[in-house]
Amino acid sequence: QVQLVESGGGLVQAGGSLRLSCAFSGRAFDDHALAWFRQALGKERELVATVNWSGYTYYVDSVNGRFTISRDNAKRTIYLQMDYLKPDDTAVYYCAARFGVAEQSMHYKYWGQGTQVTVST
Repeated sequence: QVQLVESGGGLVQAGGSLRLSCAFSGRAFDDHALAWFRQALGKERELVATVNWSGYTYYVDSVNGRFTISRDNAKRTIYLQMDYLKPDDTAVYYCAARFGVAEQSMHYKYWGQGTQVTVST
């Protein structure tokens, strides 16, 4: 059974940076694709970024160039470095995992509990 635990959320001013972490426990970390999603208050959950076992990454347009997803296979952890944050980035951020290749969809089997990111003006 895979478990995911996020950390690193908080309050930051617009233009600032935060780094989220997601610790993976369970089998076959290297065989899982990993992703970050977010859900703002009153809105649907949306994909932010994905990273495959190979390190190949994907970003939605709204964060491309500002956010960086990465994975450390030795530490079994994924990260989301968020720079040049905007108030529109305020949301609960979730990490997710699925066996195999990444998908730009909600089709991830395992989810963390989420961490709040709040960007003030």
